[in-house]
Amino acid sequence: MALPLALSGQDLIGQARTGTGKTYAFGIAMLQSIGKPRKNRKKPRGLVVVPTRELATQVSEDLVTAAGKLGSRVLTVYGGRAYEPQIEALKAGVDVIVGTPGRLLDLVKQKHLDLSQVTTLVLDEADRMLDLGFLPDVERIFNLIPGQRQTMLFSATMPGEIVTLSRKYLNRPTHVRAEHESGEGETTPQVRQLVWRAHRMDKIEILGRLLQAEGRGLTMVFCETKRACDMVAEQLDTRGFAVAAVHGDLGQGQREQALRAFRNGKIDVLVATDVAARGIDIDDVTHVVNYDCPTDDKTYVHRIGRTGRAGRTGISVTFVEWEELTRWKMINQMLGLEFAEPEETYSTSPHVYSELNIPEGTKGVLPHASRSRAGLSAERLEDLGETGRARVRGGRRRDEREERREERPARTPRQRRRTRGGKELAETAVVETPEVELVDAKTEETPAIFTTDEIQEAAEPKRTRTRRGAASSAIEQALADAPEAPVKATRSRRTAAVTAPEADTVEEAPAKSTRSRRTAEPVPVAEAPPAAPPAAPVAEPAPSFLATPPPPVRKEPERIVPPNPFTVIFQSPDLASDDDDIAPSAATERKQQRRQPRSGGGNRRRSG
Repeated sequence: MALPLALSGQDLIGQARTGTGKTYAFGIAMLQSIGKPRKNRKKPRGLVVVPTRELATQVSEDLVTAAGKLGSRVLTVYGGRAYEPQIEALKAGVDVIVGTPGRLLDLVKQKHLDLSQVTTLVLDEADRMLDLGFLPDVERIFNLIPGQRQTMLFSATMPGEIVTLSRKYLNRPTHVRAEHESGEGETTPQVRQLVWRAHRMDKIEILGRLLQAEGRGLTMVFCETKRACDMVAEQLDTRGFAVAAVHGDLGQGQREQALRAFRNGKIDVLVATDVAARGIDIDDVTHVVNYDCPTDDKTYVHRIGRTGRAGRTGISVTFVEWEELTRWKMINQMLGLEFAEPEETYSTSPHVYSELNIPEGTKGVLPHASRSRAGLSAERLEDLGETGRARVRGGRRRDEREERREERPARTPRQRRRTRGGKELAETAVVETPEVELVDAKTEETPAIFTTDEIQEAAEPKRTRTRRGAASSAIEQALADAPEAPVKATRSRRTAAVTAPEADTVEEAPAKSTRSRRTAEPVPVAEAPPAAPPAAPVAEPAPSFLATPPPPVRKEPERIVPPNPFTVIFQSPDLASDDDDIAPSAATERKQQRRQPRSGGGNRRRSG
């Protein structure tokens, strides 16, 4: 009915069920009015606007098939692909352009696309474009096209917004409706519908058993969100099914790869959002599963319309959770269905096996003997020159995980190394302790010639300790017994020997022991050498930087004995000294400021 009206050049509104051939209804008429391509004609004469990229690809393929004898040049324009091939094709010349609103307006803004000679405009799935918010873009496209044109709108449903748009931009359109009188939202009669009330945690198990039904072909599973698509696809892949996901977060190359693998039979389960629910025509789709309840009646109609196309039969299964029951009752009432109270269903319910023809004893995991599909990795990923960032699918495939495990090198046992100061140290190496010779300030008093007794005493081994564990040299003892050195008690952190004065004063002056932090050992007093002429007193040498400074002397506080044992007496330390000045109070500072004379203010008044 629509083809004669379209060939006559009238504006048309076409409404029919999904899968009834609406694409050829407007495609044949548009290609016939444009005619054969000409060399001097490079600007497009026909324009088809679609809501999704997948639908644009499908419509282009159908138009190329229809224009086989005419040789019309058809170009597909949509986002996610590189601009350069599309711009080159536009410069070479095209007859029909099929594209999405966003990329069409981008090319027009860059002045690569001229729509001033378009004579036929087609809006396919116009209601979906309104749902996606494309109404402002569609109105801009209408303004870029000449007023003398033929406009056709096609959709499975016709909401009030489409009627308003047709009254504004169409010229006395004819409404062709291939529907029964029962209503515009009537579903496809070839589809057998099943609606079950299922629990959220049990839906994946029911789906795994449903996919093992006898006679099942390709299956489409619709989810409400992108994250739910990734989750369902990953779980089905873990259970052994050949599955792929299609949603907006994936790159265009990945989406087309999944659709090609689904059409070619390399995968048999396609998990998608509503982006694949409009106009996607794939043969041998026998089952459609609404994993999440649809939002409205139109979404439900388009989802189950992916099966039972062109006279075939199909099965649709809808899972309704307890909190989604009210929404489903609205859909059931709008479509006039008989599922107002869905049957409560679990994965072990007997009617699941009987209604879907599932063998008894089937579980939710696909047996290894039935895993005959090649999988998504068998389909080549085409490089489309995507402009956005690289996107990764939600779940890793089983073969990818196995390849990564094989490529991972084996771990080597850990070997520990002993190091000291950044250098490797062998376990059997002996740690050498460097000997340190102590240098004292008394080296300046050392006489140039030593006596025989002094050399013998220096040769005797003495047991001393140092901080680094090295023995003191014989020079230290010789310096201590030198005749010119006066008797002086010294304190050192290292071990010091007790020195004694020479000559006849040994018995009268007792030797003083030096105080050290470590245990000091007394050194026996050597016999006094023969009397020597008294030498002139030598001045005490200046302190050397190599000499060990004496330790600080700690003053013990005075003990206070309280008269009563129950009395507590506190004595604070006196931190003040005689040189400290008493800080003035605030009142004293104010008095001093008042006494200071002002800077000549009064003299100026008197002089004036």
